[in-house]
Amino acid sequence: MKERVRAILLTDHTTMLVINRIRPGIDPYQVLVGGGVENEDSDLEAALLREIREEIAGEATGLSPFHQFENDRGETEHFYTARVTAWNFDDRSGPEFSRDDRGEYLLEEVPLTADAIGALNLMPPQIKTALLDALDEGTLLAAAV
Repeated sequence: MKERVRAILLTDHTTMLVINRIRPGIDPYQVLVGGGVENEDSDLEAALLREIREEIAGEATGLSPFHQFENDRGETEHFYTARVTAWNFDDRSGPEFSRDDRGEYLLEEVPLTADAIGALNLMPPQIKTALLDALDEGTLLAAAV
């Protein structure tokens, strides 16, 4: 079974980083930084740190498990909160960025508010619900400080 990892990357500005995906014929949507776990990855956290480096030329600390579920393709999705300490979207190196058929990837900082998170078309939808629940419980903002 394939495993995937994603990061809720929290900034010092009480925001989180999302990637806006713009593809022809599809409504724009947002995803969190991350991707598939590869055979070379020693564990889930190593896979996530690799994805952060590839997708946003970033560094993160304080990875903490946040949420997990099985998606409709039978893959286990592992979500972590993390403090993003550096990023440079211009220096990203993931293989998806070299393909012309993948559409646009635009990095955005989103405020950690119910209104801002609620307005996202965040994929997969289950993570949006988990984020809003954690925000309501105060655990997301606690992880952000």
